[in-house]
Amino acid sequence: MFDEYPKLQLIIGHLGEALPFMMERLEQNLPAALTNLKHPFGAYLRENINYTISGFNFTPVFLNLFLEVGAERIMFSADYPYSSMVEARDFLEHLPVSSDDRERIAHGNAERLMHI
Repeated sequence: MFDEYPKLQLIIGHLGEALPFMMERLEQNLPAALTNLKHPFGAYLRENINYTISGFNFTPVFLNLFLEVGAERIMFSADYPYSSMVEARDFLEHLPVSSDDRERIAHGNAERLMHI
């Protein structure tokens, strides 16, 4: 799908549903020669997928995603009513990132992606 529509962007919740954690293994076990994709598997996860926090207010898991895809692909979201809005906001305010990255994650990335 992404080879045919390279500008297509998708949003996945819950810090990527464990895909970022598996990214290197997926690239190792699904090389482009095996999948017949134009790019390595991880390239699509880094260039065509955007990730929301969605109640996964866990710093180590967040940092894994942050290191894999960068702040430009992560968006704040809460998983209300399943998770606390107060905890979500507190998590955002205490992320170990720069203030510029926090603004990107808080609203800038969503505004850019959704043209709002």
